Amino acid sequence: MKIRIRFEKQGQMKFIGHLDMVRYFQKVMRRANVDICYSEGFSPHQKMSFAAPLSVGVISKGEYFDIEVNSSLSSKEMIKNINAQNVEGVKVVSYKELPEGAKNAMSIVAGADYFVYTDLFTEEQVNDFYAQDEINILKKTKKSEKIVDIKPMIHEMKFNEDGIFMKVSQGSAANLKPDLVMSALEQFTGAKLPEFVQYERMDMYCLENDKLVSLSEIGGNIE
Repeated sequence: MKIRIRFEKQGQMKFIGHLDMVRYFQKVMRRANVDICYSEGFSPHQKMSFAAPLSVGVISKGEYFDIEVNSSLSSKEMIKNINAQNVEGVKVVSYKELPEGAKNAMSIVAGADYFVYTDLFTEEQVNDFYAQDEINILKKTKKSEKIVDIKPMIHEMKFNEDGIFMKVSQGSAANLKPDLVMSALEQFTGAKLPEFVQYERMDMYCLENDKLVSLSEIGGNIE
């Protein structure tokens, strides 16, 4: 049985890196008595797959990982049992059984929502920036750097009194980090963000019939 778990990562837990979060949930699964499946071989490990790493310092309301279990209590009971073992700042909000043949979250992530908490920009600036036909910026990798038009990877962007919301491409096919969008907005407006800006990932999506669908919409609760 394949299960998809959605959780929030808030507060001081934002400083815990991805690999440490994987090890954290491995311990939580054991302490919560989740009947999780293990791989075979000399060094068995829990069958667990995270959707996409979250950058250190970023909080989130929409993180996902998939597990395989031999048996399970109801979704409500499993959420309660897992959260009883969670530390402050980590909270499981959904536990759903995936349909037969469903691909793991890591392989299907295609987009994500982010919120950037800042009052530096006006609604007019954000609208004018997003209205551009092209948004070119220097994108650096470990091996090279090149000018890239990131506009096709920004699916939505809008101003909010508390900051800026954006829906961007993420995953193996195309991956746009929100701080790169903010760097482009800085260049467009001439404004300079403070050294620390709080980013929050709100949700993650996969592609279904050329539409972005929340990973939380796949599968159903166990009654």
